[in-house]
Amino acid sequence: MTGLPLWLDWARMRPREASLRAIRAGDAEALARLHAQSFRIGWDAAEFERLIANRLTRGLVATDGPDGAVVGFILLSGVAPEMEILSVAVEARRRGAGLGHRLVEAAFGALAAEGYRTVFLEVEDGNAAALRLYARTGFREIGRRPGYYRDAAGAPVAALTMRRDIA
Repeated sequence: MTGLPLWLDWARMRPREASLRAIRAGDAEALARLHAQSFRIGWDAAEFERLIANRLTRGLVATDGPDGAVVGFILLSGVAPEMEILSVAVEARRRGAGLGHRLVEAAFGALAAEGYRTVFLEVEDGNAAALRLYARTGFREIGRRPGYYRDAAGAPVAALTMRRDIA
């Protein structure tokens, strides 16, 4: 307790409204930390640096307020008119509040303005949170790759291939 009235202490601890901006090279460390917290096999900062430097990569980050820490991101790659979502991650305390949805929809708006028409992705079958997000943002399943992933126990899990037209 800080000695402040309870309501003021609560307001100070409450996350600020997330701001969205384009991914930058300096984000690689923060993206790697967030990815490692979100996936069994996290990508390291060097991988994010390579992806961000690639001219075919697009991405947005969500920050805790305009100048705050990275709390989410979407990373995509492709050649017009098609793009693929490589990864979407949101900090655990921010999940369930629509931030992933905001990132996906904002990315679609930017991609449509650049002439992209279709977005694809692969997601692990059974990843309920991701599947809800992709269903809410208009993706539909177009295929399966049996045994593409391994679960925590090493058992094979299918990858679902999904598609959404954005233009």
